[in-house]
Amino acid sequence: MLATTHDNELDTGPRSGAVTERLCVATRTVKPIDEMIRFVVGPDGVVPDLKCKLPGRGVWVTATKAVLTEAVARKAFARGFKRDVKVPAELVEFTGQLMVRAVLDALAIAGKSGQVPAGFGKVEAALMRDKVVGLLHATEGAADGVRKLAAVLHSRPDADRIVVVKEFNSAQLDLALGRSNVVHAALLAGPATDTFLARFARLQRFRTGNTGESGPGRAPN
Repeated sequence: MLATTHDNELDTGPRSGAVTERLCVATRTVKPIDEMIRFVVGPDGVVPDLKCKLPGRGVWVTATKAVLTEAVARKAFARGFKRDVKVPAELVEFTGQLMVRAVLDALAIAGKSGQVPAGFGKVEAALMRDKVVGLLHATEGAADGVRKLAAVLHSRPDADRIVVVKEFNSAQLDLALGRSNVVHAALLAGPATDTFLARFARLQRFRTGNTGESGPGRAPN
């Protein structure tokens, strides 16, 4: 049971008590805040506040690209903020880019924590002996390597709970993990990889609007 429901469009600031739900200014439905994105008005207009830390009063939008696009088209931000506000033309795209950055930032932290072994051999070894919660394949990775690791993955009894991520290219993985030519990597169980997977799931929901179910190639709820 959710503890608190708020049906006001405009919040009182980033620290507004034990609020667990908010009203979406686009759909007019109340949802848990972890399914939403907070927006505030900055010097250059409306900006996303993914971490819910930016000062000032904010409004909330269901965290999908489709609903955010609808909010922009219907001028929902002006209604929510109860005044004319500048909505940048690239707001939807910029929000998606920030979400990608948040995912890769979490991956970098997981890498520094020693929870992301990279390289075909290390990934194969991890799949055979370690508590793996996810696999990463660069978008340009060779199909043969992906197929071989998939075979090892599916030999595990917990294969249906391991998330397979193929959303990022090698350059993005290199930068996040601080090494060159990352094509395959494993995610070992731990708080840092939990954060990565949660942010990745949120990014997938933003792009597709679907929550899906956990398993190979899918993001967890």
